[in-house]
Amino acid sequence: MATSNIPLFNILEPKSPAPTGHALLRLGFRPFYLAAAGLAAVAVPVWIAVFLGYLAWLPSVSPLLWHAHEMLFGFATTVIIGFLMTAAKSWTGLATPRGPFLGALALLWLSARIAAVAAPYALYAVLDTLLLPVVAAVLTRLLLRAGNTRNLPLAGILIMLALVNAVFHLTVLGLLELPPVTILHAALALILMVECVMAGRVVPGFTQSAIPGLKIAPLLWLEWASLACTAMGLALWVIFPPGLATWVVLGLAAACHLGRQWRWHSVLTRHRPILWILHVSYAWIPVGLALLALSQVGLVPVSLGIHALAVGTTGGLIIGMITRTARAHTGRHLEVSGAEVLAYAMLPVAAVMRVFIPLFWPTLLPVALLGAALAWSAAFLIYVIIYTPWLARTRIDGRDG
Repeated sequence: MATSNIPLFNILEPKSPAPTGHALLRLGFRPFYLAAAGLAAVAVPVWIAVFLGYLAWLPSVSPLLWHAHEMLFGFATTVIIGFLMTAAKSWTGLATPRGPFLGALALLWLSARIAAVAAPYALYAVLDTLLLPVVAAVLTRLLLRAGNTRNLPLAGILIMLALVNAVFHLTVLGLLELPPVTILHAALALILMVECVMAGRVVPGFTQSAIPGLKIAPLLWLEWASLACTAMGLALWVIFPPGLATWVVLGLAAACHLGRQWRWHSVLTRHRPILWILHVSYAWIPVGLALLALSQVGLVPVSLGIHALAVGTTGGLIIGMITRTARAHTGRHLEVSGAEVLAYAMLPVAAVMRVFIPLFWPTLLPVALLGAALAWSAAFLIYVIIYTPWLARTRIDGRDG
């Protein structure tokens, strides 16, 4: 896998035509980054308020399932959609959804979020299952037209996420006899695999570009071992009851990721916030996998591993990438402000509070949940405040996109 030093997509695209239409609808990252960040800022405090009894509200599905589903499909997958609909333009040189079509996709996302809290569950299920197949079809068509087979697995991941989402709704509706929580675990596993692959491409590449003279050559056996052990361990975790085999494979996966990141010289990025947030977030992968491994033998609750991966890894990588790519695609320098650094810092804080306080001081769980929710919400609220004016206006260099 000799791709660890290849940027995720090329910022220097071919010359674009003159800007047309509303700026917010010119590339997929614009509406979907803002939508995902806004949902993240609001939904987690609402969930904690419901969980702790401060808010009496019952959506059409149980609050726990609503929270987990919306964080996976309303938040994380939405960022993946926005990113891929932007990156595909660079990968293929072809036009990606924009204008009315992009607006319709964004409205479909919004209608599903509203239906989750204000409509019968069946309507929510229908609306929520439509977006991913459409985006997967668009991305597949673009990649095939351009002969870009290297990135076709990403379209495959979207298709798998679409199937998992559909199965989740069918289980909640009682049409399939499967535990809905298990289906959500499968969604988290798929998202984590995307993060492992893409971080392996961009994090060492970005690090080499930022640190003069630094060379990070991929160690192929370690790259493949990291991905293979992670995929196998997560599959065992999702499909089978807790057991020794899952404990062993997840432990090996955690060790592989530690070795993988050690070779990236993370300490050299400490003075570059837009880079260290990616390294810090990736470090939560071995932590989360190790906690999942320990949960297999009853030493820790499984929720700690889940939240290490969901808050520490997914939340952290997302805030790092949606700031970096939005700055690049609006013509701005990759130098973040103090407020953005604060947003970066809030994600590891949220992860530590959600994972380690309940681990060592279980009686402080309510305090940990409140603190983690506030830190998480603050991070994405900062993003919304800073980036909404940027993403709703044309690029400062006058280019389209």
